[in-house]
Amino acid sequence: MSHRMTFALAAAALFAVISGSAAAQSFEGRKKCSSCHKSQAESWGDTAHAKAMDSLKPGTKEEAKKKAKLDPKKDYTKDKDCVGCHVDGWGKEGGYTVDDPSKFLTGVGCESCHGPGSKYRGIHRKSGAAFEKSKKTTPRSTLAEAGQDFAFEETCNACHMNYEGSGWKGVKKPYTPYHPGVDKKYTFNFDKYVKDVKAMHEHYKLDGTFTGDPKYKYHDDFKSKAKFGEKTAVED
Repeated sequence: MSHRMTFALAAAALFAVISGSAAAQSFEGRKKCSSCHKSQAESWGDTAHAKAMDSLKPGTKEEAKKKAKLDPKKDYTKDKDCVGCHVDGWGKEGGYTVDDPSKFLTGVGCESCHGPGSKYRGIHRKSGAAFEKSKKTTPRSTLAEAGQDFAFEETCNACHMNYEGSGWKGVKKPYTPYHPGVDKKYTFNFDKYVKDVKAMHEHYKLDGTFTGDPKYKYHDDFKSKAKFGEKTAVED
């Protein structure tokens, strides 16, 4: 093989790597989400998901940890078997790492449910501006194509149902130490808890920027009961 051919193939391979990297979905952190979704962010701040990382600190949730056969005096905030279910984007592009922790990825936040926002966030902003200017709507499918998750039940199951005997098809080690065998309160029912504002955020009225499918399982139910927020968001 000639040197020219070798160089061409190497260049093509490098371009493919760079292109693939550029195309990858990346986590950005809730600070960018909350710049528009202010009311949702404030509501989320009062939830158990917002405080998820705090439960890994020593001296917290002592009785629960003892029942789960964990050491209540141990600091689990850097334990890689635990952290993944208490932060955004663990093990993924732009996600939380114990070596370089970001406070805007700490806790189970926006992108844990809605997916990494590096691509669809821009669509929200541009479409919102277009709607505000001329009432032009945008197909919701463009958000799905850009990586927004409209069916995040499996994301919830990956933590809450990840124990032997749960019946969830994705069970794998490391298992959660908190399961119904430890205490029945850990029995997980997605349809119940996705509506619990102590776990999730309150829902606020949207301005109608996006239309059509896909929609969240309880989209219409949530919107029928939604409140008026500080600033109307373009989509949640």
